[in-house]
Amino acid sequence: MQALTAYRALATALGPVPAKQFLREARDAPVADTLAALDDAHARLRDERVALAAARDAARYIADEPIVFVNDDDWMGVGELASALGVRASTLRYWDAEGLVVPDRSVAGRARRYSPQQTRDARIVHQLRSIGNGVDSVRELMPVLRAGARASDLEAAFTARHNIITRRSHALLEAAAPLLFLLEQAAA
Repeated sequence: MQALTAYRALATALGPVPAKQFLREARDAPVADTLAALDDAHARLRDERVALAAARDAARYIADEPIVFVNDDDWMGVGELASALGVRASTLRYWDAEGLVVPDRSVAGRARRYSPQQTRDARIVHQLRSIGNGVDSVRELMPVLRAGARASDLEAAFTARHNIITRRSHALLEAAAPLLFLLEQAAA
């Protein structure tokens, strides 16, 4: 029963497959190794929280940037924008196909060209995707932002992601007691 309780909590915290692997390894590993693996899981959640805070700050800043005095030189091609964001050009094409950031097309070659507004949208999408928001949730949020919404409209997406991390962290704590019982049983 303790193993099942530990698995259920670990599955929420880590995912079903990593939870199964964690318990399998804990059964055969020294107690110190299992405790170190648990420490690593806590550290990964902390790293996700730090990344979430950084992405939140960046998205707020990006969303509030004014775009004025647009010149022809301010437009970017798919390769330029991909390089600036640190993503592959295929990622931008995927975002285009999914309706997240839809660039203009040049008449002659049908090449994608991103306006400063579309570049800002791509930067926001990049931040939202980097913290694990799915395509569907980003697709729902982007029209609100394009309609003139400000950084405060991003808050719901970041709050939802924060709540998921908090739920996973709580589940990891719930797994501690049954794990301790299992470790003590194995040592006996």
